[in-house]
Amino acid sequence: MEEEKVILVNEKDEQIGLMPKMEAHEKAVLHRAFSVFIFNDKNELMLQQRAMDKYHSPGLWTNTCCSHQRDGETNIEAGKRRLQEEMGFVTELEESISFIYKAPFDNGLTEHEYDHVLLGKYEGEPSINKDEVAGWKWMPLEAVKVDINLNPHIYTEWFKVIFDKFYEYINVAL
Repeated sequence: MEEEKVILVNEKDEQIGLMPKMEAHEKAVLHRAFSVFIFNDKNELMLQQRAMDKYHSPGLWTNTCCSHQRDGETNIEAGKRRLQEEMGFVTELEESISFIYKAPFDNGLTEHEYDHVLLGKYEGEPSINKDEVAGWKWMPLEAVKVDINLNPHIYTEWFKVIFDKFYEYINVAL
């Protein structure tokens, strides 16, 4: 099976090529990604705990799901695909904000992503894929913000960046 490729982009999110995912993370090349945030009617965020055998950030808590778009796939199509693959459900998504971040990891890899934040609503329980997800929970946004400040080591880098930079935007968007 061929290794998954990520979409390389410039700082305007214009596609400039494709590269195997691990190579992009080894070389810290800017590539397109997305982060899905699912809320319930109480405006609680569905958090995901990453599986323990993930190649980076294993066992850390993060947004509902995240990944990389495939060549020719829209942000919404990619978000719905990955939501189904990781959390076992699909719901309508809408694009909100996007930003560039760079985060090195202890294993020598670096995330350098043009990240698109997608928002959606869902009321049910997920049917998690244990290869991708160790656990999940609903949390009010304010409680997440407080917990990130108290326990930053249990959250993924991109999730902390999103909360630090865009908390007010996401909270208002609800």
